[in-house]
Amino acid sequence: MALIHEELYEGEDTDTLNFSEYIRKLAENLFQTYIISDKNIRLIMDMKENAFFDMDIAVPLGIIVNELVSNSLKHAFPGRDEGEIRVKLRREENGEHKKEGNKGTGFTLTVSDNGAGIPENLDLENSDTLGIQLITILVDQLDGKLELKRNNGIEFIIRFTVTEEK
Repeated sequence: MALIHEELYEGEDTDTLNFSEYIRKLAENLFQTYIISDKNIRLIMDMKENAFFDMDIAVPLGIIVNELVSNSLKHAFPGRDEGEIRVKLRREENGEHKKEGNKGTGFTLTVSDNGAGIPENLDLENSDTLGIQLITILVDQLDGKLELKRNNGIEFIIRFTVTEEK
């Protein structure tokens, strides 16, 4: 939250946040907090440059990224000295997540790692873990869609639409 505040007041516009830059700083700070110097865990960022979101979008997305990257850093690489965590933000070309009648831009946020993964029996809709519950609540708050893939680690895909103001 402090990073959001800092980003807002560094820029000229205090209504929107350069989300791409914010996520870069957030992920780098998480790496500094969690990484032990004898591990080689790489952060790979693939961000759409200059994606500006208002606070109703930026805050829940920031919390989601914080939770997913933190979980990867804490749990994905037990007994391993190396790995990758990837964060990707892209505009959707075909707007497949757009709702009928909304004028807006579809986005896909992907957070993944090539670590240990999570159990096959974990159900996103009925999870008893606080972190997964928080993520699903925040994705719902964004009126988004959450998808989980379990190939060579874990991949969380969040699709959401930023509606254009009239």
